Amino acid sequence: MPYGTLYGMIRVTGLGKRFGATPALDSLDLHVPEGQVHGLLGPNGAGKTTLVRILTTLLRPGAGQARVAGFDVVRQAADVRRHIGLVGQHAAVDELLTGRQNLAMFARLSHLPPRAATARADQLLDQFGLADAGRKPAKDYSGGMRRRLDLAAGLILAPPVLFLDEPTTGLDPRGRDQVWSAIRDLAGRGATILLTTQYLEEADRLADRISIIDGGRLAAAGTPAELKATIGGDRIEVVAASAADLAAVAALLGPYAHIDEEARRVSAPAPDRVAALTRAVRGLEEAAIAAEDIGVRRPTLDEVFLRLTERIT
Repeated sequence: MPYGTLYGMIRVTGLGKRFGATPALDSLDLHVPEGQVHGLLGPNGAGKTTLVRILTTLLRPGAGQARVAGFDVVRQAADVRRHIGLVGQHAAVDELLTGRQNLAMFARLSHLPPRAATARADQLLDQFGLADAGRKPAKDYSGGMRRRLDLAAGLILAPPVLFLDEPTTGLDPRGRDQVWSAIRDLAGRGATILLTTQYLEEADRLADRISIIDGGRLAAAGTPAELKATIGGDRIEVVAASAADLAAVAALLGPYAHIDEEARRVSAPAPDRVAALTRAVRGLEEAAIAAEDIGVRRPTLDEVFLRLTERIT
C-alpha cells in the first residue's frame, strides 16, 4: 500500500525553525492526506513560506521532522524533489519563449528526451486550456494564462504532491478564476496540494481542510465549515428602516438578539435557517415594522481568521 494512503502525503511533527532569535516555526504539526487540497493561512510573517521552503527541501529545519510522499526532507531530499512540484508567488516562465517552448524547456530540464518533452508540453497545454495560445510568446499572455502556464510547468513529471505558494497573488478576478479552475482540475485528478494563500475566499472555495498559523504556531485546523463553527453558527440579521423599531425587532428575534444601533441592525442566532427567516418575516409583517434588509448570514473565513490570529498574537 502506498505511503500516502497509510500516513498522509505530507506529515510534519514538531517542526521548528529560527532566524537568529526570531522563531519562524515553533513546534508545528501538519498532516495532509493523499488527494487532499490543504489550505495554509496566516498573516505576513506567520511562517507559511518558511514551511513550504522546508517541505520542498530549499531550507533545512532546525527541529522536528517532515516527510513528503514518505521521504524525509533532510535525509532523503533528492527523493522528495522527484515527487513534488512547486509553483512560487511569481511566474517563472521565459516571456520571450512561446508557451510550448517554455514547457518543452522545463521538460528537457527534467531529463525528458526531446520528443517526449514536446509531447508532454502539448499534453499540458491542452490540459490547462492553453492549446490555442501555445505558439504565442508568454509575454502576450494575460496574468491568468501566465499562472496557468506556470502551474503546467510544475507538473512536467506529474508529481503526486504539488506546493502552490500564493499562486494568484496580483491577479485580477478573471485570472484568479482561471487558476482556481486549473487547481480544481488537478485535485480532481488525485493530486495532493498544499496551497498557501492570503485570500480567504480562495481557501474557502478550494481547500478540503485548512490550517491557520500565526507566529509559527498552529492556531486552528479543520474543514472550512468546522472553522466557521468555532465562532458561532448562522445568524439572522434585520436592518430596520427606523431606529425607533430596534427594540421591537429584538423582541421578535428572541432573548439572544443583539442590537447595533449605529447600523440599525439586529442579529440573533438562527440554528434553523429557514424557520428563523420565516418567523422573522411573519413577525415583522404582523407588527407592521418596515425593514430595509433581512437575511440569514453564515460566519466567513475572514471572521475566523481575524478572531484566531488576534487570539494567538
